[in-house]
Amino acid sequence: MIHTIFQILVFQILFLAIYDLFLKNETFFKLNRIYLLLTPILGCILPFISLDFLQQTIPQEYVFQLPAVVIGANTAETISSGTGFWLPSLTNVWLLGTVFSILLFVWKFHKIINLKPSETIKNSDGFKLKMLPNTDTAFSFFNTIYLGENISEANKNNIIAHEKIHVKQKHTFDLLFFEFLRIIFWFNPMVYLFQNRITTLHEFIADAKVTAQKSKTEYYQNLLSEVFQTEKISYINTFFNQSIIKKRISMLQKSKSRKSAQLKYLLLLPVICSMLFYASCSNEPKAEETQTVQQSDSEVMNKINELAEAIMKKGDMTPEEEKALKLLTTEAQPGDKVYNSVGEYLVDTEDQNETDVPFAVIDKVPAYPGCSAADNEAMKKCMSQNISKFIAANFNTNLGKELNLIGRQRIAVQFKIDKIGKIVNIRARAPKPELEAEAIRVVKLLPQMQPGEQKGEKVGVLYSLPIVFDVVE
Repeated sequence: MIHTIFQILVFQILFLAIYDLFLKNETFFKLNRIYLLLTPILGCILPFISLDFLQQTIPQEYVFQLPAVVIGANTAETISSGTGFWLPSLTNVWLLGTVFSILLFVWKFHKIINLKPSETIKNSDGFKLKMLPNTDTAFSFFNTIYLGENISEANKNNIIAHEKIHVKQKHTFDLLFFEFLRIIFWFNPMVYLFQNRITTLHEFIADAKVTAQKSKTEYYQNLLSEVFQTEKISYINTFFNQSIIKKRISMLQKSKSRKSAQLKYLLLLPVICSMLFYASCSNEPKAEETQTVQQSDSEVMNKINELAEAIMKKGDMTPEEEKALKLLTTEAQPGDKVYNSVGEYLVDTEDQNETDVPFAVIDKVPAYPGCSAADNEAMKKCMSQNISKFIAANFNTNLGKELNLIGRQRIAVQFKIDKIGKIVNIRARAPKPELEAEAIRVVKLLPQMQPGEQKGEKVGVLYSLPIVFDVVE
């Protein structure tokens, strides 16, 4: 989940960077509006898209990575005793922020509907004009224009013409769209930045429409004539927003962009392709895809087994033929040892006749003694916690002083839980041989596990366990 949120944030940053660098100063207002409404949603969708032809290049996970075990001065006590106070989960924090955002939205909406106009004028163009007493505020919301009575008569006509553009082009819906995004993604700063850009763009659109019919000089004077109050509500179109007046005047002075500048929008194509490639390569392979690979392998093995049965029915097989047949019908895994002879194979596999299964697709994961849960995720968590406690409690921390070690020593351990639950094939890599030997010793002490199962059969599963030995002077 954290990785997905990170992808969404990065993708939206890239989309906004393209807008700010190449598009925001162009006069293609309709295209820019579509861009600002579409790209935040694309940023949320792309991390969940995995292209099949890219996904096929991703290798299956045959080794499950356990959380790192940190061993140091007081680490063992900390791991076993817990934190001692409650920490909210990410889901609880998100829900709390969402509830607060909803309350803030309701408060702002309540503030608008409770405005008490001194006069309401219905217009034949499909909008209402409400005059607000004792204020010089001017803004629109849906099909209603709110106008302060303190605004001079000379400015009212230009303001009404401007706000009518917001009403006709339904700009309120754009702002409400981002308001709902703010409720769901209240923690994402990019949503607020996108809303800020769309608000500025709305003013550009309205200014351009009005000045196409009226004098630009008169309009400039209208913008600069007085200092107006502004309602701090994010989903209304405020006419006199002091923070963007300079930008509006600059855009009014800008000449119309050439049609060739529209080619800048083609920048989206390589960016989206790159995002799709990254999302496909960073996501886990789909279960159905891994099952397809397994099915194709199983078909080959079924053919071999059928051939073996046919040969065995005929009988009269020599011992050498039986050994060769056994070697043929044993499914090899990527990275397995290559045997030069049948004899070498039989010696090496005398005590282990099993097939390892990728952890990502196993039906039932191995379980630590005492762990019982309904699903694999809960079982993995229980097992990881128990293994961490066991390693921290049994690791010889005196090795740090004995070997004159300083700082953090990282040990990489790999082992397998075989089909009867035993810990086998333990390997370790560390800066010192003594650390490797100690890691192997401690892992060997782990109790026998409940083995993993695939399609009702007991199978072996590979694990990787990082150990961080923090040597304190």
